[in-house]
Amino acid sequence: MEEKEISQAVIGRLPRYFRYLGELKDQGVERISSQELSRIMHVTASQIRQDFNNFGGFGQQGYGYNVEYLYTEIGKILGMHKKHNLVIVGAGHLGQALANYMNFERRGFLIKGLFDQDTSLTGMLVRGIPVRPMEELENFILENEIDIGVLTIPKEGAIPVSKRLVKCGVKAIWNFAHVDLDVPEGVQVENVHLSDSLMKLSYNITRFEKEQR
Repeated sequence: MEEKEISQAVIGRLPRYFRYLGELKDQGVERISSQELSRIMHVTASQIRQDFNNFGGFGQQGYGYNVEYLYTEIGKILGMHKKHNLVIVGAGHLGQALANYMNFERRGFLIKGLFDQDTSLTGMLVRGIPVRPMEELENFILENEIDIGVLTIPKEGAIPVSKRLVKCGVKAIWNFAHVDLDVPEGVQVENVHLSDSLMKLSYNITRFEKEQR
């Protein structure tokens, strides 16, 4: 049977559901209704039910949702039951901040290597991970079964480095460089444009100020 196509909007909400359900589970909450989850997350109960119905529903009439079960199932949908090996290309401030973020490992994202073209950084340890020169990138990826490449480098270097990652069989790229990458079908790219996010925030501030006049 052909798998149902899920919209990117629904997929974009799944990590937030996963995070809130994890917090509820840690608080000892055993079950929750869509209305209660709606109040916590500021998403309509109807939207929550529609989102979950894309994957089979998960709830029971008159009972609501079993928090631990729902947390586990959404985790499976997101692939959280798997381990992913990462390399970070770019050992500047952003690359180091990402390497130091312990929550990645709790989610199964294992940072195996750090790389930078600046040879003065070679050998520097970031949370016990040595920065390696770029000429070691290909061999390291192949030897350590790297799934994901993280780009925290200027945009002029991102395209050639992305091609090197793809050639080595990397399945996905988490791209912080402000440039769109042209990759083969089957290689997943998630772009994180920090300035775009700030501009969106600026727009919302401006809109709110106009509404208050």
